[in-house]
This record gives sequence, C-alpha cells and structure tokens, in this order.
Amino acid sequence: LKETVDGARELTGARYGAIVTIEGTSLRDFVTSGFTDEQDLALRNWPDWPKLFELLRDLDGSIRIPDLPRYLKAHGLSSDLAPGKHFQGTPMRHQDVHVGNFYLAEKTDGDPFTDADEQMLELFAVQTAAAVAHARAFREERRARADLEALIDTSPVGVVVFKAATGAPLSFNREAQRIGEKLLSPGQSMEQLLDILTARFADGREFSLAESPMAAVLDEFQTLRAEEIELSLPDGRRETLLVNVTPIRAGDGSVVSVVATLQDMEALEELERMCAAFLSMVSHELRAPLAAITGVAATALRKGRLHGVAETQQFFRIVEEQAFRMDTLISDLLDVGRIETGMLSVAPEPSDVAELAEGARATFLSGGGRQDIVVKVPPDLPRVMADRQRILQVLANLLGNAARHSPISAPIRLEVTREDAHVAISVADSGRGIAPERLAQLFRKYTPGPDGERDVGGGLGLAICKGLVEAHGGRIQAESTGPGRGARFTFTLPIAGDLQDGPVARHGGARRARTGIDRPKRILVVDDDPQTLRMVRDALGEAGYLPVVTGDPGELANLLAKEKPALVLLDLVLPKTDGIDLMRQMPALSDLPVLFISAYGQDETVARALEAGAEDYIVKPFSPTELVARVRAALRRHAEPETLVVGKLAIETHSRQVRLGERALELTATEFELLRVLALNAGRVLTYDTLLRRVWSGRKDAGRKVVRVYVRRLRKLLGEDARRPRYIATDRGVGYRMPRSEDAR
Repeated sequence: LKETVDGARELTGARYGAIVTIEGTSLRDFVTSGFTDEQDLALRNWPDWPKLFELLRDLDGSIRIPDLPRYLKAHGLSSDLAPGKHFQGTPMRHQDVHVGNFYLAEKTDGDPFTDADEQMLELFAVQTAAAVAHARAFREERRARADLEALIDTSPVGVVVFKAATGAPLSFNREAQRIGEKLLSPGQSMEQLLDILTARFADGREFSLAESPMAAVLDEFQTLRAEEIELSLPDGRRETLLVNVTPIRAGDGSVVSVVATLQDMEALEELERMCAAFLSMVSHELRAPLAAITGVAATALRKGRLHGVAETQQFFRIVEEQAFRMDTLISDLLDVGRIETGMLSVAPEPSDVAELAEGARATFLSGGGRQDIVVKVPPDLPRVMADRQRILQVLANLLGNAARHSPISAPIRLEVTREDAHVAISVADSGRGIAPERLAQLFRKYTPGPDGERDVGGGLGLAICKGLVEAHGGRIQAESTGPGRGARFTFTLPIAGDLQDGPVARHGGARRARTGIDRPKRILVVDDDPQTLRMVRDALGEAGYLPVVTGDPGELANLLAKEKPALVLLDLVLPKTDGIDLMRQMPALSDLPVLFISAYGQDETVARALEAGAEDYIVKPFSPTELVARVRAALRRHAEPETLVVGKLAIETHSRQVRLGERALELTATEFELLRVLALNAGRVLTYDTLLRRVWSGRKDAGRKVVRVYVRRLRKLLGEDARRPRYIATDRGVGYRMPRSEDAR
C-alpha cells in the first residue's frame, strides 16, 4: 500500500497521500506518504482524527475540496493539522464492497487538483481495491484452511484420507499416526503397514489387505458407522478400533476420496478393566469387616455356650472397630464420587499452618500410629486458606500412607515451606519408595501395588487427597528416587489475604507498593458447553467477580479489547480450534493469566497447556469452590501494585502520577502507559510488537517509529542520555528494557 500511495503522489504531483482500509465500519489500515515521522505521529494522535475518519469514510464518489482548513472548521473540526489547502479523495470499491478510501493533499506547485488528477486517483483506487479484496480473500481462505487442519490435527480421534481410485493414503492426523506407530515395525512406513494388515469385524467378517487392494476395500466399505474392527499383524499384534468411513464425492457424484475416523479402544478397554478391578477391590474390602462382624455374631449366638463379661465386651469392640472401618470406607467412596462429579465442597478460611501440622500429628499418634512424626514449620509463615477438617483429612491420609510403607523405627517428616503465593506442605518417609513408572498413576482411585496387591487405603486415600487439595486451589505431587529410597508427597495451599506482608515487596524487577484495595474484576470465560458456562458464571458472580461468558471463540479478540478482563478461562477444545492454538495465535492472551478448562487430565495435555503459557488448568468436572480458589490464586499472583518503584522513579498506577525523586513529571496518557508497562516488566526486554500490543492495543496505524518517538519523549522527561540510559535501555532491533530497581540506583 505504501508503494501505491507513493506512485499516486508522483503521478499527480501531490505532496501528501494516504490510504485508509476498512472492514465493516472499522478502520483496519492507515498508510501515509510524504509526512515526516513527527507529522505522521501527530496526525495519528490528533483528537479529531476519529471524527475526520467518520466524516470521510462513507464517500459515494470522488470529492475535491478547494479549501481543506475551511471545510474542517465548517464541520466542527480543528484545522491545525490540515496537510495543506487542496484535498481530493475517492472511495475504493471492489464488486460493490467498500474496502477503503484513497486521499491526496496539496500539490507541490500549490495548484488545485484537476479532473486529470481525479481520474488518476480513481484508477489507483480501483487497482488498490482489487488488491485489498484479493488479499483479504486469500487471508480468509488460508485462515479457514489452517483452522480446519488444526481442528483435524488436534482431534482426539484418528483421521485418515484415502484416494478412492488407488487406495493410497493422502493424509494422517496426529492421532492416526499415533495409532499406526503402535503397530509399526522399525523402518516400516505407514503405507507398508497397510499392506499387511488383517481386519476383523465384530460379526466375524474378515479381509486381508495383503490379498485385497485398498482401493477394492474402500469400494466395498464406502460407508461405515461405529464399526468395531480388530486390526492384526502376522506377528500376532492386535489393535481394536471404532471405525467410521465416509466417501467424499465430486460434483458429478463420483467418489474422489474416502475419509476414515479411527478411535482407539485401548483406553476404553483399560477403563473397563479398572472399573472391574475397582468393584472387585471395594467388594473385597467391604466383605472383610462384614465377615468379622458375622463371625463374632455367630460365635456370640452359638447355642450351649455362655460368654463372660470380658469376652462379650471383646465381641462388641470387634463389631465397633469393623463398623468404623466400613463407615470410613463408605465415606471415602462417597468423597470419591463427589470429586468425580465436581460436587465436593470445601469451606476455606484463614488457618494457621503450624496448628494444622500439630493437629495432624496428634491425630496420627492418638489413632495408634507408632512412628515418630518430626514436624518442621518456619516461624514466619503466613496463614493459608484451608478447610481445617478437610486438610486434616489430607494429612491423615498422607501420614497413614507413609506409615504403611515405612519401618516403625524410621520417623516420618512433616515439613512446611513457602512457595510464592502458596505454602507447600510435604510428608516424607524412608520406606519402600515408588518406582518411577508408578508415580503418574498414584492419585487414581485404584492403583495396584508393585506386585498387584490391593491397597484400598492408598488408592482411595490418595485420590481423595488430590480432590481435596485441588478444591482448595492447590496441587499435589509425589516424588521418589526409586524402590527402597522412600517417598515424598507435597501439596500446596494458597496464602490467605494479600500476598504481601509489608508495605513494599519485590516481585519481578520493580519494587511494588500495595495498599490492598480490590475492585471487582472481569473474568472472560470461553467454553462451548452451555452447562459449564452457566455454572462458571454463577460461581464467579457469587464470589464477587464480573463474569463475561461466550461460547464462540471467534468473539475472543473483540471481547479482550472491549471488556479488558483481568483473567481468561479458556476451554481446551473449542469449535474449529483449540485453546492452545488460540494462545499462540492471539498475542493479547500472553499478557493475561489464562486458566485452561479441560476434560482431559492427562500429563501430556497439561504439559502442552503450561508450555503454551497457561497460568494454571482445571479438569472437568470441578466444584465451584475449586474454580474460585484457582481464579483467586492466579489473580493474586498477577495482582498489579499501586506503586512501581525503579531507582528514584515512582509510578502511581491508580492515580497515574509519576515522580522522579522529588520532581513530579507531567505525562500524556500514552507516555504514562508506556512507562508503566516497562516498569511492570523491569529486567525483561519488551519487543516492539509487545509494546504496540500492550500500549497501543495493537492499533494498525501504529508502528515501530511511533514507539521510538515516545521513548525519545520519555527519555527527555527523565533527563537521560540514550547512550548511557538509566531507566530505558535499547535492545537494538528488538525493543526496550527498564532495569531492575536495584540496578537503576
């Protein structure tokens, strides 16, 4: 566009030129020619520029203005920045769609614009409109194609496209490749694998791809719906898949390609096995106390024998102990059910960690625990948000788990440390340890021991610990260097109240003074599930937040700009896209804490989300308590201070006042915002793109030269030399950096 404006100026003898492109009624691009950097910046920041844009936006045809300053005054606009006296403009249309306007101002010889100049401008406008329209169509086509490819590639179902005529595979998505790799031999390609597979249907039908060409198979099975098919190899390896097949037809009705979707049944089969094992375990554990109670009752009721008082009391003690054991197991089962349905509720309140630790120790010892408990709690720890009874339940489960796997002579260590906005509580033993491959499975509701032994206490207990800790907004993890080397279980709880213990605290590079004033914060929620949206909206509203909800990811960019949320809750899987891709494609999300909502709790999914820049994640189903706790913790970590201090520079973010030592600085709104963003990220280099996005909200009419002009202004106000900067350093070709507070002294 810049070259086009330059060409139009040259052929018409105009001193100034500009192209404005629009989409709908909104400005998209503003490209100028002939202006100096200072003139260009002044024009873009001209308060009357939006009014002038609206005035000249909807041109029906070409317009020539012989006296631009008078024209501006007649419409109530300032004429201070009028680029000369003579002006002409014309709309840019392509197939009756208005895509923008083309303007020229002030001929170099001072003469007015002529009919020939107008015709030349209209010719340029027609060519530019076609170029803009074609570029937009190409961009939309590429975006739609990329969206479709991303959707298919991230689908949890395998997708394979075959060429109908030859049966050759045209494409595999990521899941289809994963399924195929389970059957591939070293050095074997996917095409070679297809040639040796045998497929067996649930009704007994069978065909071999080695005997029947893929094209013939596709011709016979052009349409399949939810067919369970077992794929087998000559070496005996097998894989069961749920298969759907759909033909893709050309305009004449002929089949040009065939799409097959493949769902790996291994996870479902594993789930069935786990359910069966869980039911077997529960049945076994319930039968044990029932057998004891039944045995005692049978003995007590046996005819012909009288029992003494001591023996009768012993019978009742056995019944009481076994009934308590059954009650505990049933309570655990109910807790597991509440956790899995997201109905587990906790009532966190400010709690003293030392009291919780000592309470857990006393409960363990009074309950018959025989190991020593060594408690280590620093004296200066802040209070945490905790439901006392539930956290004591977590600690009791962890201490009991450690006791079961440790020798009586070995003490159990209960230690507490502070980790940023959380307090970490760990229970460590020196017992049997845990094999590395079992660590990821420990918090499932049923986890067989290393030799397949049942461990209902460990299985349900650890699953309940995980649910309770996450309902508080914390995390739990297990560590072990291997069998025979003990294990450590650590969970976190959010610190109660404000993060800071004093008037000034360090975080990042600038020193931040806080007053603790909280205002209702907007939380943007993007999820295509109406029930989830309703639950999240109600939970956030009751917690005092202002939820903004949408089920359309296409509205995300507009809502980010319009609502300016403090935090974003983003569903991992959305129509035509996914949350991770949105994080990568939408830079504005990188400036906000983002919590992923996901139905997938696998470690790989969580790792991808965190690597993409997510602050945290929450797995469906979840309780309102856990949701609010995680939102509160994330906001606390990202809380913006009222005062940023870098060396002698103090920036009051709420009152928007700036002082350098004893001297007050007068800054424009843009100058203040640029200084605030640099100070907020002191010690880090902020790129030009980041500064444009965060200070200028990604305006299309702003560029690197705008940033440079404002940096020069700030340096002048701060009284510093660009060659020896104290507050704003240049990272050549990249952006700018403000030093940490201690480095600016």
